[in-house]
Amino acid sequence: MQDLDSSEASPEPPDLLNLFTGFLTISLIGFGGVLPWIRWLAVDRRKWMGPKEFSELLALCQFLPGGNIMNLAVIIGHRSRGPIGSVVSLTGLMVAPCTLVVGLGWLYTRYADYPGVADVLKGLGAAAAGLVIAMALRLLAGIGKEPVPLLFVAAGFVAVGLLRLPLVPTMLVLAPLSIAYSWTRVA
Repeated sequence: MQDLDSSEASPEPPDLLNLFTGFLTISLIGFGGVLPWIRWLAVDRRKWMGPKEFSELLALCQFLPGGNIMNLAVIIGHRSRGPIGSVVSLTGLMVAPCTLVVGLGWLYTRYADYPGVADVLKGLGAAAAGLVIAMALRLLAGIGKEPVPLLFVAAGFVAVGLLRLPLVPTMLVLAPLSIAYSWTRVA
């Protein structure tokens, strides 16, 4: 993966302070979903990696156990500064949301009976859905105009989104096929 988009990545990896503050910042502004913000930080703003490499790392993180975003923070931190970079990135990503969730939980238990609270939560849900759609469109743009990868995307969407087939069996079919296709392209 080292040669992926190397011309677009920053020549100097971020230091520990940049990793921490970068992930802390996106955890504070990314309420409802930080994936678009991580992409913005790592690819667009600080150029720690190129768009293709980001998409491939995200795909890897989706197969690893645990949260995709946490896995992504760990991998980005590790690539930059080794094991300590992983810890610093993950800490930056998690410290603010954990504190915020505890505080919001306390507020919710105290004010849940007020009528406006449910309306606010519905609005936040709609905003989060918009962020997910925007991120999906940006990831599709990273694939380019190659027809076969787009067919895998379409097959996954039709199988899970429209036909309501279970995700795990769908991935167990599509993942090996897409990996085999990638290997034929490299060879």
